[in-house]
Amino acid sequence: MMTNLIFDSTMNSPSENLRMVHEMARDFAEKYIRPHVMEWDESQYFPIEVFKKLGELGMMGVLVPEQYGGAGFGYFEYVAIIEEIAKVCGSIGLSVAAHNSLCTGHILQFGNEEQKQRWLPKLATAEWIGAWGLTEANTGSDALRMHTTAVKDGDYYIINGSKNWITHGKSSSVAVVMVRTGEQGDSNGVSAFVIEKGTEGFSHGKKENKLGMRASETTELILDNVRVHKDNLLGSEGDGFKQAMKVLDGGRISIAALSLGIAKGAFEAAKEYSKQRRQFGKPICDFQAIAFKLADMATEIEAAELLIHQAADLKNRGEKVTKQSAIAKYYASEVAVKTANEAVQIFGGYGYTKDFPAEKFYRDAKLCTIGEGTSEIQKIVIAREILKD
Repeated sequence: MMTNLIFDSTMNSPSENLRMVHEMARDFAEKYIRPHVMEWDESQYFPIEVFKKLGELGMMGVLVPEQYGGAGFGYFEYVAIIEEIAKVCGSIGLSVAAHNSLCTGHILQFGNEEQKQRWLPKLATAEWIGAWGLTEANTGSDALRMHTTAVKDGDYYIINGSKNWITHGKSSSVAVVMVRTGEQGDSNGVSAFVIEKGTEGFSHGKKENKLGMRASETTELILDNVRVHKDNLLGSEGDGFKQAMKVLDGGRISIAALSLGIAKGAFEAAKEYSKQRRQFGKPICDFQAIAFKLADMATEIEAAELLIHQAADLKNRGEKVTKQSAIAKYYASEVAVKTANEAVQIFGGYGYTKDFPAEKFYRDAKLCTIGEGTSEIQKIVIAREILKD
C-alpha cells in the first residue's frame, strides 16, 4: 500500500528511507504507468493526471523543503525515484526529472523567500507543472548567442523571442526562461525570469514529433511582447546564465539517473527473455555470446550507478559537482544507449517489434546522450575541469 512520501525522517534510518522511496516509486510505476506505456507512446499523450498523483505522493517536489510543501529529501532519494520510474517508462521519468531539477530546482536555488513562497508550493505538489527555457532553434549548445531579449520598461521587462525543445511547454503553468538583457556572447548579459501561463503574449508553438520519449511533451515557447514585472526576476539582472549552468550541474544527475533507469529496464527485460527463449534445445542465456552480453551490461550499469551516487553525495554535501555530474551523465547516457542496443539484439526479431519492450528502451535511450548537454559537451566540461588541476 502506498502512503505519502513525506514522512517523519527521524523515525527511519537514511537507508530505510531510501528503501521505502525505491519501493514506493516502483509500486507507483507498476500500478499507474506500466499498463499505459505503449498507449501513451503511440498517441504521444502527456498524462498530466499521473503527475498530479505523483505530486500527491511528494515525488514532484523531492528536493523541496517541507516548509514549501515538498518532501525535503536529498539526491539519493531523487535518483531512486527517477530510476524506478524510468525502468518502466523513460518519458515519465524525463518529465519528473525536468519538473524537479529545472523549473522547480532553479526557483529553489536562486529565488528569494517571497518567490519561493509564491511558486514552490504549487510546483512541489504538481498543482502546477513547470517548464524551463534555455535552448533556442539556432543556439543549442551555444546558449550565449540566444536571440530572446528583455528590455526594461519601468518596473517591467518586455520580452520577445522563442525557446525550443521545452519539456512541458504546452501543459506547464509556469516557466523559468533565460533571456538576453545584455550583449550576445556576454555571460553577464543573460537574466532568468519566472513567467506564468496566462501572461499576455506568452504561448506555446509547435509540438515536436519525436523518435522516443514520446509521452513527454516537448514544444516551442513563444514570447511576443510579454510584459513581466521585475519581481519575477530570479536573482539580479545578468545572473541568468551562471544560474542556468549551476542548475544544469544538478540536472545532469537527473539525466544520469534517467539513463540508469532505462539501462536497468532494458537489461532486466533482456535477461528475463534470455532465460525464456530457447534455441537448439536450451535457453539462449546458456550460450556464451548472450551470457557475455549480459555480463558486460551488468558491469557497465553498476559502474554508472556508482558514478551517479558519487555525484549525488557531493551535491547533498553542497560541494562543487560540475566534473562529477558531467562524468556521471556522459557515462550513464552512453551505457543506456549501449544496453538498449544489446537488449534489442538479444530479443532478436522480436526486439524490432512493438510487442516487446526492447524497442522503446532503444528509442528512449538516445535522448539521454543529447538532452541537458550532449555527450560531446560533457567531454568539454570534463576536460576543462580536469585540466584545471
